[in-house]
Amino acid sequence: MSKGQETAQRLIAVLVIMAMLAVMGIPVTVILFFATVVYFVWRAVQRSEQQDVKNIFDFYVAANEILRDEEKRWYGFEVHRVIAEGERVLHMMADPPPLVYFTLGALYHRAGEHEAAAEHLAYVLEDEGGDEAARTQPSSELRRYVDVLRRIEREPNEAPQTTAAMRGLERARRARAAAMLEESRARLASAQPQQAAIPAAAMHRQEEGGLHTLAGKRPLGPPTPTPVVPQPIAEVLRDLYDEEKKTA
Repeated sequence: MSKGQETAQRLIAVLVIMAMLAVMGIPVTVILFFATVVYFVWRAVQRSEQQDVKNIFDFYVAANEILRDEEKRWYGFEVHRVIAEGERVLHMMADPPPLVYFTLGALYHRAGEHEAAAEHLAYVLEDEGGDEAARTQPSSELRRYVDVLRRIEREPNEAPQTTAAMRGLERARRARAAAMLEESRARLASAQPQQAAIPAAAMHRQEEGGLHTLAGKRPLGPPTPTPVVPQPIAEVLRDLYDEEKKTA
């Protein structure tokens, strides 16, 4: 369904409702007030939907600027700011475009966050939803996105920066997605033995210092002195009596 057909259907629905209100004897002023409210609500919703779609293409432009030049030194907060924009886009839609997943995965890979990179790139390369051809029941958000996408593709001169960004991301997706996924998984696999070795080394240092944490072991240190048991009072009095008797 095109945007014009969707708008025509909405207008027809509003006219039908107004006619029903007139038949019910509702005053004309009330009908006009109702129509005005409906119009402004409809325009607000329409602008919100257009802004949501615009945010996706703005994310493509910002991400491509970072990913296209690997020699350029970007500050970490710049990369993470664009990642945050992509995460908002990802959670804004019920079925985000696969290109959004790839772009986020590539940004995470660039930032050195390989666990998140592997997650997003694996979805694009290994999950059925990562293929555009598998999206046969799109949400309304995805339909609006595709409408704008096809319009940009037909008239690239209307949005040259967006067109260049999307072409660059699509080329990177075809050429580098598999390599980035493999590298991220390799980094994660090499990091696991190092993480496992840290507790063992810490335990060894503790044992050398006399702090044993394993079950059944007692902390090393100076021997505990034997407690002194006080002499019963009866024996003390008897000894004093005997001593006085001897001296007498």
